[in-house]
Amino acid sequence: MERKDFLKRSALAIAATAFNFTAAGNLVARGKSSPVVKKEGDLVAVMGGKPSEMLNRAVTELGGISNYVKPGDKVVVKPNIGWAKTPEMAANTNPDAVGEMVKLCMEAGAKEVVIFDHTCNDWRTCYEKSGIEEAGKKYGAIIVPGNDKSYYKEVDIPEGIILKKAMIHKSLLECDVWFNMPVLKNHGGAKMTLSMKNYMGIVWDRQIFHREGLQQAIADICTFAKKPALNIIDGYRTLTQNGPMGKGVEDVLNTGVMFASKDIIAVDTAAVKYFSQIKEMSLDAVSHIGLGEKFNLGTTNLDNMNVKRVKL
Repeated sequence: MERKDFLKRSALAIAATAFNFTAAGNLVARGKSSPVVKKEGDLVAVMGGKPSEMLNRAVTELGGISNYVKPGDKVVVKPNIGWAKTPEMAANTNPDAVGEMVKLCMEAGAKEVVIFDHTCNDWRTCYEKSGIEEAGKKYGAIIVPGNDKSYYKEVDIPEGIILKKAMIHKSLLECDVWFNMPVLKNHGGAKMTLSMKNYMGIVWDRQIFHREGLQQAIADICTFAKKPALNIIDGYRTLTQNGPMGKGVEDVLNTGVMFASKDIIAVDTAAVKYFSQIKEMSLDAVSHIGLGEKFNLGTTNLDNMNVKRVKL
């Protein structure tokens, strides 16, 4: 690594660890740890600890897994698995977080837990190299491909402006509950990959998103009737540039953070505000969030939310 790249990376690391949480809605009180309390939050921000620990704590602060998964439920966990990259590259959701979610769902009595994504690279390589296939199977998940049109079924998107119909993966259509688990990363086209952008992995024809207007199409697909029980953003490692797949480890910071909420707009807003403390990124630039708010999918006003702040 060249000296100028090393200095830049070091500066970004310092910015991440010295993140101004007050500026981002005081999402996490740095240096403090809040005890688990009975009143569930609207939005949870967890910093520190292993991915599995952060996932477990986030779900607990949002009322516990039994609030979302009932005995006999068919569950889908939808992470980012789009790229044939190892976990250290932060192009996909951390496998330990995914595995922990599968474990929680099975402990809650789920009949089955399915993991899938419509990958960009070869699906077999993506599932294996990301570590997500192994992590999911460890706790009994069913790993399903998303690489063939036969896995999808057309549904109406009545509120969509660009998208009026979309072919959605049948596993998601047939499940009782699903969890949206993106990784926090930079994206060249959408600016950020977060909860809303992760919806692109549930559809077959993604070319229309790029042809007709990416930001509006992302907002449109998020109006699909079956909403995720929780949106959980993995920021254990953050791809800060050259997304969505990155060029090398120099693009990645070990940020150790996780955001979770039922409110897809709020959780993506929190993640953008966090990222903007590492690298310049305005909420307006990630315009699908504001477009989603216009659809009443949630709020960008974090001041009116019950935010739980946890430092492990």
